[in-house]
Amino acid sequence: MKLSTRIALAIGVTVPLLVLASGWLLYLLVARDLHAEQDAHLRERAAVVQGDARRLLRAAAAGRPAAELARERRLYASALDVGIRVTGPNGTVSGGPQPDARTRLPEAAPDPVTVRERGAGRAEGMPEGRRVKNWRVLSVHIDGRRPGVEGTLWLFSPDTSGQARLASVRRRVVVVAVAAAPVSALLAWAAASRASRPLRRLQQRTSGLDPRSDTSRLEHAPSGITEVDDLAATLRTVLSRYDEQAARTSQALATARSFSSAAAHELRTPLMSMQTNLEILAEHPELAGQDRDEVVEDLRQEHSRLLGLLVMLRRLGQGDLVEADAFAPLDLAEVAEAAVSDARRRDRTADVTFSVAAPGEGSGDHSGPAGTVAPPVTGPAAPGTVLTVHGWEPGLRSLLDNLVANALAHGRGADGRAHVEVLVRGGTSPLGPIAVLTVDDGGPGIPPEQRAAVFQRFQRGPGSTGSGLGLTLVAQQAALHRATVEIRDRPGGRGGTRVELRIPLADHEGTGTARAAQDLPSQRDWLIGAAPGTSSRTASDPQGIHKNGL
Repeated sequence: MKLSTRIALAIGVTVPLLVLASGWLLYLLVARDLHAEQDAHLRERAAVVQGDARRLLRAAAAGRPAAELARERRLYASALDVGIRVTGPNGTVSGGPQPDARTRLPEAAPDPVTVRERGAGRAEGMPEGRRVKNWRVLSVHIDGRRPGVEGTLWLFSPDTSGQARLASVRRRVVVVAVAAAPVSALLAWAAASRASRPLRRLQQRTSGLDPRSDTSRLEHAPSGITEVDDLAATLRTVLSRYDEQAARTSQALATARSFSSAAAHELRTPLMSMQTNLEILAEHPELAGQDRDEVVEDLRQEHSRLLGLLVMLRRLGQGDLVEADAFAPLDLAEVAEAAVSDARRRDRTADVTFSVAAPGEGSGDHSGPAGTVAPPVTGPAAPGTVLTVHGWEPGLRSLLDNLVANALAHGRGADGRAHVEVLVRGGTSPLGPIAVLTVDDGGPGIPPEQRAAVFQRFQRGPGSTGSGLGLTLVAQQAALHRATVEIRDRPGGRGGTRVELRIPLADHEGTGTARAAQDLPSQRDWLIGAAPGTSSRTASDPQGIHKNGL
C-alpha cells in the first residue's frame, strides 16, 4: 500500500472521530447551557408567582371561594409557559403543563432537577402531538405567615424545546462527521501524494542503480524536505560503504590469489632444493662427515628461507588488508628502541646504537668533527621530544625490524662486523611537523641507479639469502603511514648506506598530519604481481616510495 493511501486512510478515519468527539463535547455543553437557561427561567417564574401562591393558600384556609378563584386565575396568568402545582392543607391546585400522575416527584427540589416522564401518551396541559421525555422541576416552600397556612409551590418546565435543539446538534455533528470522512481522506491523499513526490523520485533513481553492472551512483538535488534529504544522504553513505566494501573484498581476493601465486612461485626453488637434499640423504645413507653436514646445513638454510618468505608474504597481506581503525597514536622512539633491542639480542656480535635527538639535532654525521651538528641525546627521549605518530603498531614494527635487519645483513664493514646506527628526531615539512628516522650502516652502499629497484618484490642482492621482500614491506608501510622512505649515501664521507624515513606527527586529536586514519591508500597492491614488481613506480603513484612534501 502506498504511503499516500495509508495517510489518506488514517486521516479519513481520524478526522470523523475527532468531529464526533468534538460534537459530543459540544452536545454536552449545549445540554448544560439549556439546563442552565431552564433553571434560570424556573427561578424567575417562582419569584413572580410566589406571592400569588401565598395569597391563594390564605384564601383557601379562610374559606373564601371567590377570592380563592381569583387568586388561582391570577396565579395561572403569572406562570405563563411553565406548569404550576400548589399543594397545601386544603388540597392541590395545578395548571399548565404537568407531569403524568404516575411520574414520581422528589420530596423537595430547592434546586432544579430533571425528572423522567413515566406516563404514557401526552402529558397534561401539552398540545396534541407533543410528547415530553423529561421535566425540569423546581419546588419552593410557601409560608402563609399564619398558623396552619403553608404549602409547596412546584414549577415544571418540559424539555421539548431543549430536546429539539439537542437533536439538531446531534444530526449536524453526524452529518459533518460523515461528510468529513471522504473529503478529508481525499484532501489528505492529494497532499500526501504531492509531499511524497520527492520520495518517489528518489525511489525511482535508487531502483535504477545496480552496483554489479553500473558504476553510476545516486545523484540527489536538495528537495527542501529534511526527511527525504536525510534519506538520500543515508543511501549515498550506504552505497559508498558498499562500494568500499566491494573494493576491499575484491582486493582481499586479489591479495589471496597473489599470495598463493607468489608463494607457489617463490617456494618452488627452495622446495626443489630441499627435495634434492632429502633424496641425497635417502639414497646415500652411508654419507657422513663433512658431506652430510653440508647437506644438512643446506636443508636448514632452505627451511629458514621458506619460513622467512612465508612470514614476509603474510605481513604484506596484512598490510594490504589493514583498516583505518587499526591506527592509533604511537611513540615512534619507543617502537624503534624495541626493534633495536630485539636486533641486539638476535646478533650479539653486531654494534647497534640507538639515539633520540631533539628537533633540529642529529641530522648530520654523529661522529663528525667538532663544530658540526651537536651530538644527539642517547637513550629515551626527553619530555619535550616525544614524537607521537598516528600509526599501525605491527606495521611500524615490521618496517623498523626490516630496516635494521637489512642493515645488519648488508652493512658489515671491512672487519666483518655490522655497525648500525638508528636515530629518531623531530623535523618540519611543508605539511607540518614530522618525525625523521634514519638507519645508517657501514656496508658497501647501494649505487644510485639501483636504489629504486631494491624496493620491488623479490629483488635480492648478490649472495643474498633473504626473501627479497624486506624492503618491499618497508615501502608498503611507508605508503600506509603517508610517510616517505629514501636511500642515500651515509653522510660525512664515510662508506655505507643511510635509509631515511619521514612520517607525519600526530596532532592534538591523535591523527597524523597527512590524516593517515582517514586517507589510507585506496589501492593497496603490494602482493599483486603487477604493482610492486614493475619499474614504472614513481613519486606520483598511489604507493610511490617517495612523496612530495615530506
